[in-house]
Amino acid sequence: MPPKAQKAKGKQKPQEDLRELSLQAVVLADTFQTRFTPFTLEKPRCLLPLANTPLIEYTLNFLADAGVQDLFICCGSHPEQVEDYISSSKWKRPTSPFKTLVLLKSDATSVGDAMRDLDNRGLITGDFLLVSGDVVTNISIEPALARHRERREKDRNAIMTMILREAGVGHRSRATRCKPVFVINPTVDRCLHYEEINCSNDTGRHVSLDPDLLSEHAEVEVREDLIDCYVDICTPDVLGLWSDNFDYQSVRTSFLFGVLKDFELNGKTIHTHIVADRYAARARSLRAYDAVSRDIVGRWAYPICPDSNLIPGQDYEYTTDKFYRESGIVLGRTSKVGPGCVLGRSTVIGDSSTISHSILGRNSQIGAKAWIEDSYLWGNVKVGDGSTIKKAILAEGVVVGKGCTIEPGVLLAYNVRLADNTVVPRCTKISRATSKDGVASRRTDSALVGEGGEGYEYSPDSDEDSEASDSSGLVYRNPRASKSASSVSTLESEDLDLEPSEDRSRRASVISETSDESAPNKDFHAEATASILDGLQKEHSPENISLELGALRMTLNASQHDVRRAVAAALVKRITNLENSGTGAREAVTAVLTKYSSLVDRIIFDKETNGKPDQVDFLLLVQKELVSKERGNSLLLLVAKEVYDLELIEEDGILQWWADTRSSEGSMGSVRGLVQHFITFLEEAEEDEESDEDGSGDED
Repeated sequence: MPPKAQKAKGKQKPQEDLRELSLQAVVLADTFQTRFTPFTLEKPRCLLPLANTPLIEYTLNFLADAGVQDLFICCGSHPEQVEDYISSSKWKRPTSPFKTLVLLKSDATSVGDAMRDLDNRGLITGDFLLVSGDVVTNISIEPALARHRERREKDRNAIMTMILREAGVGHRSRATRCKPVFVINPTVDRCLHYEEINCSNDTGRHVSLDPDLLSEHAEVEVREDLIDCYVDICTPDVLGLWSDNFDYQSVRTSFLFGVLKDFELNGKTIHTHIVADRYAARARSLRAYDAVSRDIVGRWAYPICPDSNLIPGQDYEYTTDKFYRESGIVLGRTSKVGPGCVLGRSTVIGDSSTISHSILGRNSQIGAKAWIEDSYLWGNVKVGDGSTIKKAILAEGVVVGKGCTIEPGVLLAYNVRLADNTVVPRCTKISRATSKDGVASRRTDSALVGEGGEGYEYSPDSDEDSEASDSSGLVYRNPRASKSASSVSTLESEDLDLEPSEDRSRRASVISETSDESAPNKDFHAEATASILDGLQKEHSPENISLELGALRMTLNASQHDVRRAVAAALVKRITNLENSGTGAREAVTAVLTKYSSLVDRIIFDKETNGKPDQVDFLLLVQKELVSKERGNSLLLLVAKEVYDLELIEEDGILQWWADTRSSEGSMGSVRGLVQHFITFLEEAEEDEESDEDGSGDED
């Protein structure tokens, strides 16, 4: 008998190992911020629709794919709504991938309070994922998790691994005003310092580093090109640190910053896992909400897209006209639905109405001759005949009368009603939110919503987030505060200058705008440049890069000039990066342009004509990119000779570019001096050819 007991005891250790490997996850369903007011006065943030699917569904699908077995959802406001939704969802069915799903309700008023409450409950038994409830990502967690566990075996003080996504500084899903900066030791992937810089003023554009960091670490990277999607792999020690420090209230600005600052006292280290591909972003604000929505609709987060039908009962399909639709859609004969739109089930659109780059929820009723552009209608919304809606969000149950005008940045909360011919000024927030006893918080403002309308102007409290209080979050209250009025995306920020800025670092933005202000499609330029540069760095084939570029051009309706501008910016950036890393200028130019010659050839359409507008345009764009470069003169000469030798740009194209006054005006003229010798060579060669032809004619 004793041997059997010994044998049974031997089986116990593998069971403990399995328990150790069982992955748990904690979802912060509430960020305890006010950036989505007035919508969150009546509904929890995690249940707000993103591309007609509740936000939390994207997070839960990610965790299911990651192999999470035990899931804990920390509720904040409106916990009963979260409970009702989860209880009736697929996640509570017998087929759910989660063995355990627990909703945690508390009186927490911050993330710190929620984490300390979680620690007190004693539910976490091993490594766990800490995830924000507004995460949209298709990354694979396995490599990061394996690296975290490997590191943990060697060093028990390695308590957390942050998963970060590499992206260009101008990427539209990145923060615009307060940008995260990570100081990292790349040899061990250890985060040494974290800070958020305020880009709205010059004084906030600096990072303060302890000089000891530079002396203690042989190699340090300062990274501001990372998207922080708030996906962290944590050990139980993390919860202990939250409980030991009651002043920790937020995940990054207090916990991360504090742990890194107190390394000498606690000895705990936090590491990073940076992914260069896949998609990861947070709908952390209304501008980010808009950007992530565009990414999902544009299939940049594939397979996360409307026709993936994440929720049972959805039946979206992607049409040949490049918009998504569910069943039961009724379109008027003369109505127009453009690319990049999403139409929920039973939506009706009247004759002569136009829907452009907008998402309409189920049962939306749009009258005749209406115009809806860059907007979000969350379902059961009625829009009267002849109304215009631009760059706005209308929550469920909103009724817009006939002939109304809703200006950019307007937020209409649940069940707001506008009387006929009402004009809602830019960035106005209107709500009908009631108190807990069912009494309206404020009386209807007829001057705002019209006679017979219902709703009052919502004014944020003084302690609300700055991003929520100075504007609606979709657009700036003052149009001049934004560099572009063409989009409600996060590109409406100070990231994009009309004049090319200095290449501040290798981690700087990939965007270098030309001064062509006639059609600055900045959405396309930022996204296309980042995509092309990413392909160049990873040595993707020209065909694949062109395919992605073509799809993006059609999605955002960009012009061929916009395409050439993005290609020029990415090629110049790649060449200068190679040069900065030690490659000779000539070698860098030859290597990039030779390998990707077909990428340039596909954007030139004038080789059969006498005029060469496309070739001139491309050379002007390259020249503009090189104005701010330290060796712009020599690089322009090398590029001009290389595109000529590769027969990408013809002799006439180069000569017409040189003769174009735009190539010599202002700062443009400062980089073309060395090209003069090449131009002289071409002109003399042309004269010799003409004289040879004349001589042969005389002999005849």
